[in-house]
Amino acid sequence: MSKIQERADPASSNGVPRHERAAGPVAPPRVSARRRRPGVIALSLALMAAGGAGVAVLLLQVGNRTDVVTVVRDIQVGQVLTAADLGKASIALDPAVKAVRADDLRSVVGKRAAVELKPGSLLAPSQVTRDSLVKAGEQLVPIGLEPKQIPATALVPGQRVQLVHVPAQGTADAGKSSDAAPQTFDGRVVKASGAAPGTGIVVVDVATSASDGPTVVAWEATDTLRLILSAPDGR
Repeated sequence: MSKIQERADPASSNGVPRHERAAGPVAPPRVSARRRRPGVIALSLALMAAGGAGVAVLLLQVGNRTDVVTVVRDIQVGQVLTAADLGKASIALDPAVKAVRADDLRSVVGKRAAVELKPGSLLAPSQVTRDSLVKAGEQLVPIGLEPKQIPATALVPGQRVQLVHVPAQGTADAGKSSDAAPQTFDGRVVKASGAAPGTGIVVVDVATSASDGPTVVAWEATDTLRLILSAPDGR
């Protein structure tokens, strides 16, 4: 074999290929360390703290729940409450909201609704009463009021009123001296309806003494009855 062939032939004289030289160790790439900015670190810590505080508040709100009594049916004024009229709910109750606790549900069963109650509402202690809205010795008189006769102040159960007789024009009573005080009776609102469609008339159930009831009915029949609100102390 010539020297030229020997240089060109990659194999050794025994037919085994020559081993390539082993490569040396490869140095890892350099990673430049980033400088951490103090402002970024502070912002990250603040966000972490705020998130932790939010979770803590949420857990407190979820855990601080109160079992209260709710209304599940329409209940009219004066209606006696039954267990079927009431339900229970667990809510995060604001301390300013007065509601009957679920543990006291039995204490309100058998009482009367002092106001009209709607399904889905919380039951407040002031919305029930043990007293009958029409007491012994009283009568309930319905009074229809036209829109111009309805006080701007809402009529609510328990409100004190005066029933005033206003003689019709052209009658003998209307000719009496103008300085004579009109005849009046005391009453108490038991319930006031909504305004009737078309006419706007509101019907007010008024409790008055049994001795005054027939006279009040006569005034109502002749449209000579007017209703005025009394002072809170009844004077």
